[in-house]
Amino acid sequence: MSTTKYIFVTGGVSSSLGKGIIAASLAKLLQARGYRVTIQKLDPYINVDPGTLNPYEHGECYVTDDGAETDLDLGHYERFLNVNTSQANNVTTGRIYQSVIEKERRGEFLGKTVQVVPHITNEIKERIQHLGNTGEYDIVITEIGGTVGDIESLPYIESVRQLRWELGDDNALVIHLTLVPYLSAAGELKTKPTQHSVKTLMESGIKADILVCRTEHDLSDDLRRKLALFCNVKREAVIQSIDASTIYDVPNMMLEEGLDTVTLQKLGMENKNEPDLTRWNQFLKRHKNPKGTVKIGLIGKYVELQDSYKSILESFIHAGAENEVSVEVKYIHSEYINKNNAAEKLGDLDAVLVAPGFGERGIEGKVEAVQYARENKLPFLGICLGMQMAVIEYSRNVLGIADANSSEMDPQTANPVINLMEDQKNITDMGGTMRLGSWKCEVKPNSIIARVYNQQTIEERHRHRYEYNNKYKEQLEKAGMVATGINPDTQLVEVVEVPEHPWFVGVQYHPEYKSTVASPHPLFVDFVRAAHEHAVTK
Repeated sequence: MSTTKYIFVTGGVSSSLGKGIIAASLAKLLQARGYRVTIQKLDPYINVDPGTLNPYEHGECYVTDDGAETDLDLGHYERFLNVNTSQANNVTTGRIYQSVIEKERRGEFLGKTVQVVPHITNEIKERIQHLGNTGEYDIVITEIGGTVGDIESLPYIESVRQLRWELGDDNALVIHLTLVPYLSAAGELKTKPTQHSVKTLMESGIKADILVCRTEHDLSDDLRRKLALFCNVKREAVIQSIDASTIYDVPNMMLEEGLDTVTLQKLGMENKNEPDLTRWNQFLKRHKNPKGTVKIGLIGKYVELQDSYKSILESFIHAGAENEVSVEVKYIHSEYINKNNAAEKLGDLDAVLVAPGFGERGIEGKVEAVQYARENKLPFLGICLGMQMAVIEYSRNVLGIADANSSEMDPQTANPVINLMEDQKNITDMGGTMRLGSWKCEVKPNSIIARVYNQQTIEERHRHRYEYNNKYKEQLEKAGMVATGINPDTQLVEVVEVPEHPWFVGVQYHPEYKSTVASPHPLFVDFVRAAHEHAVTK
């Protein structure tokens, strides 16, 4: 008999209902009861991973310690559970088919005709059970991307049907998340879309065990009974998920609705201990009762879609709560910043963050933002491309190298202060070929990051191709921009600071990927503290 229990979260009626948040909230409650839980995301698109997707298309690409470029939902999983995810936690149709085709080429199927059933579904089932088979988890929650009825989701739904049959009713259950829309003209909530969605799921051979209903208004008892009757679930298994002021409210809301209790009952698991959400609720209290406000400018190229910077925004929430302040983020499109309007666009800020990104669009605006923050003593944090822009700005305006640039933006530049890494020069494939995952960094004493991290060696996650060019290091340091973090293996610069500035830090890595509710990232915490100090004294 399987010792690991499996929970599948499917969605119906509409996308963007928040399957990831429901999965993460349930996982948080089960974890708070003492169970070992992990979550994985199965994405039905044919890209091998989100690494080559435009942020406008898919939001940010989240990176794990082991270098997997994954769906942004994995960020929610880590932020809620404070547990690292890996390559095994995100699987796409592209990766499934790639693996099956490679096996076919190697002759592993012994001449059989390769088909969706059983070859693709077997591969999916293997991936689903991979984490469960490690023995590290009591419960594996699997979120199926897309909505029931989508053509691309069918192999996943069929795999869930088979697995459920193979594992037995006590070892697997299905939570179906649907929308119960409110029709203002009729003045009532409508259950029919949910009924149709459940019916579609049943046509695929899967019965929902628990219904989670996204709604703008409270579900009455009559409505819940109606949903239970028509969707073939128990009354206590109809769970309301009403709109919340913050995603961090959802675990408490699901606790109130009894989602964890009914889940454990259906899996035949002991309802041990009341969930211990002490640390979580302390964070929520500070988040909801700030003693001040800071305004931080997020200078980026994809500001129209906030999901493009999801981890940064969540890191601000964690760091804000830690400092007992509310972080008001002002989104500023770098394409529209120039010398003439920089003061107007940035003048009301308490700090500036220049965000990561790729390509030359909006680059000069980022350079202007760095210059404004540096010259006006505004706390400044540059992440990845933002750090590279800080190096370019300093080279141009302090060192006097007018044509200093990155070879990413200008391959012909005579002064590539940011250059392509040697091991990247012959790469033609775009996906999964950057410097990815966790890398070490040695911290220089008496620097901001030495104080912030309070340790000599740190490890942070990366996602980039271009690097600080060490040929300019001596010149830059003499002029006042110091390299305070160096990778011990490659000698590549990871962190730059300007000591004569109150708080000026550029990091080549992505600190936002490691900030969680339980462990707010120290760099963001100190950045927000500096912004608050600036706000109080200005």
